[in-house]
Amino acid sequence: MPGSAPLTAATAPIGSQSQVAGIDVGGTFTDLVLFDADARTVRLAKVPTTLDNQAGGVLNALDAAEADIAALDLIVHGTTTTTNAVLERALCRTGLITTAGFRDVLELGRRTRPNAYGMKGEFRPIIPRDLRLEVPERMGAAGNTLTPLDEDALRAAVTALKEDGCESLVIHFLHAYANPAHELRAAEVAAGIWPNGNITMGHALLSESREYERGVTAAVNASVQPLLRRYVERLADTLAGRGYRHDVLVMNGNGGMVSARHVAEEAAKTVMSGPASGVMAAAYTGRRAGIPDLLTYDMGGTSTDVALIRGAEPAVSNEIEIEYAMPIHVPMVDVRTVGAGGGSIARVNAAGLLQVGPESAGATPGPICYGRGGTRPTISDANLLLGRLNPAKLNQVPGGIGVSDIAEIFERELGRPLGLDATGAAAAVLQVANAKMAGAVRMVSVSLGEDPRDFALFAFGGAGPLHATAIARELGVPRVLAPSRPGITNALGCVVADLRHDFVNTVNRPLDLADMEAVHALFDTQSAEGRRLIGKEAVKIDEIREIRTVDMQFIGQTHVLRVAVDTPRPTREELQARFEAAYFARFRVKLPEIRATLVNVNTSVIGRRPEIDLSTLIDPAGRKATLAEAETGRRQVWFDGWHDTPIYWRDHLPATATLTGPAIIEQMDTTIIIEPGDTAAQDADGNIIITLGETA
Repeated sequence: MPGSAPLTAATAPIGSQSQVAGIDVGGTFTDLVLFDADARTVRLAKVPTTLDNQAGGVLNALDAAEADIAALDLIVHGTTTTTNAVLERALCRTGLITTAGFRDVLELGRRTRPNAYGMKGEFRPIIPRDLRLEVPERMGAAGNTLTPLDEDALRAAVTALKEDGCESLVIHFLHAYANPAHELRAAEVAAGIWPNGNITMGHALLSESREYERGVTAAVNASVQPLLRRYVERLADTLAGRGYRHDVLVMNGNGGMVSARHVAEEAAKTVMSGPASGVMAAAYTGRRAGIPDLLTYDMGGTSTDVALIRGAEPAVSNEIEIEYAMPIHVPMVDVRTVGAGGGSIARVNAAGLLQVGPESAGATPGPICYGRGGTRPTISDANLLLGRLNPAKLNQVPGGIGVSDIAEIFERELGRPLGLDATGAAAAVLQVANAKMAGAVRMVSVSLGEDPRDFALFAFGGAGPLHATAIARELGVPRVLAPSRPGITNALGCVVADLRHDFVNTVNRPLDLADMEAVHALFDTQSAEGRRLIGKEAVKIDEIREIRTVDMQFIGQTHVLRVAVDTPRPTREELQARFEAAYFARFRVKLPEIRATLVNVNTSVIGRRPEIDLSTLIDPAGRKATLAEAETGRRQVWFDGWHDTPIYWRDHLPATATLTGPAIIEQMDTTIIIEPGDTAAQDADGNIIITLGETA
């Protein structure tokens, strides 16, 4: 729960940087983790998010942790400003100037429909048609000029959009990825007329073919750019007023971060940065734990996010579609979301079947057990009825809700229609919810050509460890890793994230006709630009490394396959062999008679920051000598029947303790379930590793 004092402190050296704070703003809470090497402490805080101005929650979290803001060396911030703006369509008024004849590209899209069946469906483009203007100009696909840019028409269009109240401008010309000369000149002309710096060139953000995806990405960037710019400037000014003297770094959706001074230029890259920070923390934790292959499972109050990590590297995609007809083609950690969280509402539908989610009780009124006026059964209420959540923390105000009241609601709303008592109804809710979430995890692994049984399940978020062993058992996953502080994992991701810049350039030529010298030059240019950008940041890094890939497809196919490259000088034969191997590994099909196309050349340049010692997240001074001393009580818990179950406080567990289920481990930010027959032990960083009974 939120508090006004540090929630924990630990004593141990943590690394070479003195004071580093990671702050993640979520929809309900703002979380903070602060590593202080000089004072040899770690502080945590969880405070309510201030939705009207997220900067208020950031300051409140720093105050709750009793941080000396003037003494901080680095603040890394994850924000939902752009994500919420996109999902809620609370966007700035934006105009677009494009090639004559192509103003409707953003609306025509890919000939898909919002609903596969029926006679109607609603779709609202990011930029309305009256704010999409055309000017004469045309580049060919090879980069040759077909129609010169009409600068007089351009000036008239820019002036018209400015007078129409647009705050941001997109310049998006056909085939600018092949030759950006017209976009560059148009931006130069527009800068002399436009009242601010909110001008986005399509090729600058995404230099690849497919004008629809490039245009939508540029439109999203321009539409959120003023919002993000105002927010980070307000936050930086507020922190400076409290004595902070350094850069604020902001998380990007690719799992890296960038200075707040530059982040608004590519604002679209911050969309979905919240889920990305949690995945980066998982990769970091798994690497230190010696478990580099993970399926991450982040269950919050409204939804569950899942992702895949192979070799301590999260899967990154530049083909993410945030919602219908909103593809944002900048590299992002590949996170999939399913509408099942602790607040997901359970009901019996018109067909007489139990349905859980996607409707959620949210934070207000929330589940029934919150005591804030909620009346509809949720996953959290089911966990409480089955003894998995502590009933002593239930609202106990006079006349408030009690366990018997929740049981009565479950029996009336769910049990009677299903022929079950309250316990059976609650167990059914968990079974349906677990199957739904397991399906999401399975789809992530299968879509990437991976077998979930080859991974461990990394469970975090406030509700993740409650369901992790059941989901792992459903998937055949042998182990579950519950990190030290599951409820603040996203904030930890801000602290451990590296600097990262991703580059994509289109080649789009049959491989046997591609100019390999030009391909090598693209790799060199991307590498140099990434190193230049990292060099601009006033942040200590230990090393710079590069990840090179190419996107390839067989001629005639629509979708591409990303293929790893070991060298900036790959030969044609090496690329062909790697693509055929990757295609066979994914689809188990060989197509030697079809030619391959080299679509994109990609480089990720990563500045690795100093190591952080995660073992300090749990105060070693608080650990007890024996397991019995860490036990806080016992209660009846449902695991296919009622079991007398010991309850432990995680901060008190001996470092070498091994537990055999059934058991429940409670802590400040979550509850961990260990089912009968499962075993759990801790590693050097304080992670709890649960081995399922069948594989123990």
